[in-house]
Amino acid sequence: MLLHSPFSPFTVAKIAALQATVLLLFTLLIKSQVQIKAASALGLFLLALQTLVFLAVSGALGLAAVGGLAGAMNCRPTPTV
Repeated sequence: MLLHSPFSPFTVAKIAALQATVLLLFTLLIKSQVQIKAASALGLFLLALQTLVFLAVSGALGLAAVGGLAGAMNCRPTPTV
């Protein structure tokens, strides 16, 4: 026959508190992993957007430079008498 310890309610409370702590920490771990994945996806999206904007701006500047060069080549000096 097992004798019941008078402190068994405290032991049950300790085990319940430990289970609650493990569950909380597990939940926080999952939450942090989701946040890391979301931040990584957002970072990749912003990097791609920045690259597209850079390519668009550099293409427009290159086109303006080519147009300016073509305009300069077509400009002929007026003959002086």
